Amino acid sequence: MTSARTKFYLDKRNKKWKGVCAGIADYSGIDITVVRIGLVIMTILGGFPWTLIAYWLTAWMAPVKPLDLYEESPEERKFWQGVRANPRRTTRDVRSRFRDLDRRLADVELYVTSSNSRLAREIEQLR
Repeated sequence: MTSARTKFYLDKRNKKWKGVCAGIADYSGIDITVVRIGLVIMTILGGFPWTLIAYWLTAWMAPVKPLDLYEESPEERKFWQGVRANPRRTTRDVRSRFRDLDRRLADVELYVTSSNSRLAREIEQLR
C-alpha cells in the first residue's frame, strides 16, 4: 500500500492548463519551468501526437492533489519528494539521524550519571 504522499497527483494550484506538468514537477522535485520546457521540446522534436496523448491521458486518469497534503511546509514537501525519488536513501538518512541522536543522548546520559562532582554541586544548588 502506498502512502498518499508518494502518489502522483495533478497540481491544480500551480497549473497552467490541466496541472500535469505541475504534478510532474511536484512529484519529481524538478523546477516546473524545466518540466514545461521539456514537454514543449519533446513535442516539437518528434513526439507530437504521443506527448499530447500522454498528457491528456494523465490529466484524465490522475487524481487531483489534496490541498492539505503537505500542510504547506517546504521541509515536508522536500522530504516527500526525496522519498519518491529514492526511498532507500531517505530511509538510510532517517536511520542515520536516529543513530546520531541516540549517540548524543547516550553521551548526555553518561555525563549526567558520571561521578562529576561539579555537576553534582550545580544540581544540588538548583534544589
